[in-house]
Amino acid sequence: MKMVKPCWKPLVEGDGSWRRGDGNRRGSDLNGKNDGLLWYKDLGHHVNGEFSMAMIQANGLMEDQSQVESGPLSSLDSGPYGTFVGVYDGHGGPETSRYVNQSLFKNIKKFASQHQEISATVIKKAFLETEDEFIGLVREEWVNKPQLASVGTCCLVGIICNGLLHIANAGDSRAVLGRADKAIRGVTAIQLSTEHNANLEYIRDELRSLHPDDPQIVVLKHKVWRVKGIIQISRSIGDAYLKKSEFNKEPLLAKFRLSEPFSKPILNAEPSIFTHKLNPKDQFVILASDGLWEQLSNQEAVDIVHSYPHQGVAKKLVKAALRVAAKKREMRYSDLKKIDRGVRRHFHDDITVVVVFIDPSAMNRRASCVSSTVSIRGGGGAVPS
Repeated sequence: MKMVKPCWKPLVEGDGSWRRGDGNRRGSDLNGKNDGLLWYKDLGHHVNGEFSMAMIQANGLMEDQSQVESGPLSSLDSGPYGTFVGVYDGHGGPETSRYVNQSLFKNIKKFASQHQEISATVIKKAFLETEDEFIGLVREEWVNKPQLASVGTCCLVGIICNGLLHIANAGDSRAVLGRADKAIRGVTAIQLSTEHNANLEYIRDELRSLHPDDPQIVVLKHKVWRVKGIIQISRSIGDAYLKKSEFNKEPLLAKFRLSEPFSKPILNAEPSIFTHKLNPKDQFVILASDGLWEQLSNQEAVDIVHSYPHQGVAKKLVKAALRVAAKKREMRYSDLKKIDRGVRRHFHDDITVVVVFIDPSAMNRRASCVSSTVSIRGGGGAVPS
C-alpha cells in the first residue's frame, strides 16, 4: 500500500475561472481566491511538483489570462503525461486571451494524440490552429463586432513532460528558470524564452528582413519602437487587422487602419520554441507576463522565489513588482493599492505570474501512476460568441 498511495492521491482541482464578484470562492483556495483586484492560488500540486499563481488587474477589464493543466496531455491512455502552463497577456481587450485560455490546451491534446508525443511540432501546430480558429471567429463577427480584429494576445507556454521542459513564446512574456548554484549559495536566473518586441534590436532586424520593401515596418515614436508605428510586439495570436488586409478597412476604427494595403502578414503567430532537458539543479520556472518583468529583473525574481516558502510565492512576486512600481512614482505602496482598475494602468500593467516547482522524485515517477488531473484557470470572463 505504501507504494500505491503516492500514485492514488487525488489531484483534481477543477476549473478555477475567476469572475469579479464571485464571492462564494472567497473561503477556499481550491480554485483560487480574489482580494480586490488580486486573484491568487497560493499552492497547488501538479504531477511534477507544486505551483503557485497570482494575477493583479490594472486595466478596466482584466486582459491577462492563465492556466495550469496537469495529468494527461493527450486523449490517449498511453500518454504523454505532464504539466502544461499558459500565460496569455491580452491587448486591445480581453477576448483573445480568454479564447486562447479555452482553446490552446485542447489543441495541444489534439496534436499530441496524433503524434503520440509532446514536441516542438505539436506545440507549433497547436498555436497555429488556435490562431486560425480565432481568425475564423473574427471573420464570422466582422459585421457585428469589427473591433474583434484589433484584439490580440501574447502567448507563453511551458510544458513539462518526460524530463523535458518545452517553452514556447509568441510576444513579450517571459519564462525564467531558477537553478541551484553552490558558488553563490543561491539560485541563478536563466531566461528560457525568446521575446518578440520591436524595442529589441534583433526583432527590428528580423522585421526589416521580412519586409525589405517597407521602410515604415518599424517606427520610433516617443522613444518607443513600434511595428508600423502601432504595436510593440511582432508575434501574437489574434491582431487580425495586421495579418490579413480584409480586416484592415472600415468598419474597423480609423486608428487601426493602415494607409496602404499589405500583401503579407505584418505580425505572425508562430512561437519561438526552446526545449531544455531538466537536471536536479533546476528548481523552478517563473512564467509571467511582461507586467512583472517591467518591474523586476530575472535575478531579482528568482531570488524572491528562492527566499520564501512555496506557498503564496507568486503573490509575493506580484507584490514586489507593485512596490517597485510605487517607488518609481514616488508614492507609498499602500496608496497604490487604493487606486482602482483603469486608472491603475497608468502605474503598472496587468501582471500574471505562475511559479512551477520541479520535484526530481516526481519526474521519475512512472506515467502509470498519473491518473488524476489538475485544471485551474486564472482570469475569467466569457469566451466571445
